[in-house]
Amino acid sequence: MLGIDVLEADGFAAVKGKRLGLLTHPAGVNRQGVSTIDVLRRAPGVKLVALYAVEHGIYNEIPAEIHFPDQIDRRTGLTVYSLYNGKTKSFVPTRAQLQGIDALVIDLQDIGTRSYTFSGAMKSAMEACFANGKEVIVLDRPNPLGGLKVDGPPMDAAWMSDVGRFRVPYVYGLTMGELALMAKDLTPPSGLALSAADRARGKLMVIPMRGWRRTMEWPDTGLTFVPTSTNIRDFETSEAYPMTGLGCMFGGFRNGIGSQYLFRGVSHASVKPDVIERELRAMNLPGVSFTRTSVPSTKPGQPPIVGFLITITDYSAWQPTELNFRLMKIACKLEKKNPFAKLSAAQERTLLIHLGSAAFFDDLKAKGAKVDIDQWLRTWREQARIFQEQSKKYWLYR
Repeated sequence: MLGIDVLEADGFAAVKGKRLGLLTHPAGVNRQGVSTIDVLRRAPGVKLVALYAVEHGIYNEIPAEIHFPDQIDRRTGLTVYSLYNGKTKSFVPTRAQLQGIDALVIDLQDIGTRSYTFSGAMKSAMEACFANGKEVIVLDRPNPLGGLKVDGPPMDAAWMSDVGRFRVPYVYGLTMGELALMAKDLTPPSGLALSAADRARGKLMVIPMRGWRRTMEWPDTGLTFVPTSTNIRDFETSEAYPMTGLGCMFGGFRNGIGSQYLFRGVSHASVKPDVIERELRAMNLPGVSFTRTSVPSTKPGQPPIVGFLITITDYSAWQPTELNFRLMKIACKLEKKNPFAKLSAAQERTLLIHLGSAAFFDDLKAKGAKVDIDQWLRTWREQARIFQEQSKKYWLYR
């Protein structure tokens, strides 16, 4: 049972008599696939008075990185306040946008990877609500990757942004409700950027799921995966996102094969597939296999595009982020000049706000193909182990 299911099973006791705003998106549904918007609108004694939208909009109708204004939802007649309007900084709702509500309900499906913006949007919304005396109610949802995988570099405080507002490993092994509890408890830069008074006054309620366990990946829940954004359309893509999202940003590797298998496939802009295949297989990545795959070119008269489809063969052995850094090292090996040493300042910033680790990036720039990826992986795994142990105080599930 998802958080919205538990709320309904409890007779909506936590929200009755309050003017509610709802921060959600198309994946905010109950276990039957009914939108949380409709569940709350139809609930007896519940007053849903406004909707709040983050990147991609309420209905996933807006492409990534496209800002949009406040508007009226034609389906419900409710005002949709945009937290991605180009003016609202870091998804923080304004005092005016929060004026008509008593509590903000948050029902966002995240994918368990730090650079996906919904966890940061939740954190920013919490900050604004607490600063303006509004209650926050988080309806919890599964982490699709489960609650035990913690992997990758943590976030440097200097590089926190809308694509990284928690100082956690790249794959963090927590649910949205658990992240919310952690954010309220910690002080900046890890927690909420609030005064001590606002923090003490801030009211947070998490409605936990029932029946979810940390060992569960998404398929184990029996739930239908609703696309969380225009590019994350199924569970397999959410699983692949932390494997290739960083490694294909720069260096010649492409994320996908042609226009297909986004995040799930790897190809290269200029290097022959035979060379890429040899390098991929030489990695001997635990729990991962590569299958040579071709897709038709979208350009008339051009040969098929060849790449490599990634399959997770052993979840327990799988290290979600390792492939990214192996790809970066291969990119340095394949090019005459280190591609990461010639990035523009804007490109460096783009990589760093996603990656999180300036120390690794500096090492990669300086050493290129000689960078010791194994040493970095050992360091990050120890940091991930420590983080996971410390984060257990926020666990709602075992």
